[in-house]
Amino acid sequence: MKAQTHDFMDGKGPVPAHRHIKGEGWVADTAHVDKSAHIGPDAQVFGDALVFGDALVYGDAWVSGDARVSGDAWVSGNARVFGDARVSGDAWVSGDAWVSGDAWVSGDARVFGDARIAGDAWVSGDAWVSGDAWVIGDARVIGDARVNRGMYAYTPISITRSDGYTFTLQSDGSIVAGCRDFTPDEAKAHWGNPEHHKHRESMAIISAFNAIQTARS
Repeated sequence: MKAQTHDFMDGKGPVPAHRHIKGEGWVADTAHVDKSAHIGPDAQVFGDALVFGDALVYGDAWVSGDARVSGDAWVSGNARVFGDARVSGDAWVSGDAWVSGDAWVSGDARVFGDARIAGDAWVSGDAWVSGDAWVIGDARVIGDARVNRGMYAYTPISITRSDGYTFTLQSDGSIVAGCRDFTPDEAKAHWGNPEHHKHRESMAIISAFNAIQTARS
C-alpha cells in the first residue's frame, strides 16, 4: 500500500501523514495523537506536536511544532497552538487565537477572539483572554481575571471583591468585571452609586487600581 502524505502548508511540502482514527483529521507521522483524542476532519497536527488524553482539535485548528495539548482541552476554530506551547486541563483555545512560544493555557481558562498568548505567559484558573488582547513575556492572567484588549507584558491588575466578583484593569484604563466592561467614567458612575450593594468596597478597588497604575508609570 502506498504511503500517505499530506502538505501541512508549513513550507515543507507533502510529508508522511495519516488520518486520525477519531475525527479523521490529518496527523503527521512525526507527531503523536492518542487514540482517545479527537482530531476533526479539517484540523491538523504536525511537526513534533503531541495531543494526549481526551483533547479535541477541530474546525480549522492547527497544533504544530513541539506544542502539547492534553487532558480535556479544546482547540477549535482557526486557532493555532505552536512552538513549545502547552494547553491542558479543561482549557479552550478558539476563534483566531494563537498560543505560542513557551506559553501555557491551563485549568478552565478560555482564550478566544484574536487573542495572542506568547513568550512565557500563563493563562490559568477560570481566566479569559479575548478580543485582540496580547499576553506576552512573563505575564500571568489567573483566577477569574478577564482581559479583553490591549497588550500585557506584565501581569494585569485584578482584585476580587468579598463576594467573589473579580475586577480586572485593562491596558486602556477601562475595567472589566463579570459581564461589565466600563470606561473609567462609566465605572465610577456605576459603582459610585451609593445604592449599589457593594458601593464602598467597589470604589475602594477602583481607587486601588488608580494608585497602582500611577505607581507603575
